[in-house]
Amino acid sequence: MLALPEDKITPFLWFDQNAEEAANFYVSLFADAKIVDVARWGPGAPYPEGSTMSASFELFGRPYIAFNGGPYFKPSEAFSLFVSCRDQAEVDCYWAALTADGGEPSECGWLKDRFGISWQIVPTALIRLLGDADPGRAGRAMQAMRQMGRIDIAALERAVAGTP
Repeated sequence: MLALPEDKITPFLWFDQNAEEAANFYVSLFADAKIVDVARWGPGAPYPEGSTMSASFELFGRPYIAFNGGPYFKPSEAFSLFVSCRDQAEVDCYWAALTADGGEPSECGWLKDRFGISWQIVPTALIRLLGDADPGRAGRAMQAMRQMGRIDIAALERAVAGTP
């Protein structure tokens, strides 16, 4: 039976057949994460009896559901998971893990993991620099970010300061 989270709104991620693998991968990346429940398909289901129907998990106390619904729908960049990072080490750690084994880096801190889910790996420094009260500094931060895949905080700070 599908365990429903108590939150009113829960991200529901559609997978072809690797929802449990994805959920286990995601909880392995974040310190405050856990699998809450794994539901299996029963007799008469459209998928093999006993195979994973869904995996409920939490990342930093927020519930998610990963569902094996078949190849009918694919994830897109129109929906992404935003990870706020304290420093470059955190950016680099999440970026490396999420792009490994078939993940695809993109631009401006975006990537797709090996399951096709889009993520934004964003240091808090980027938000601070983009919101700088000086429009010239904020503009240089935006221009530098647009040239990046993985966000490089030191390069952003150099760009904002106007130094090479």
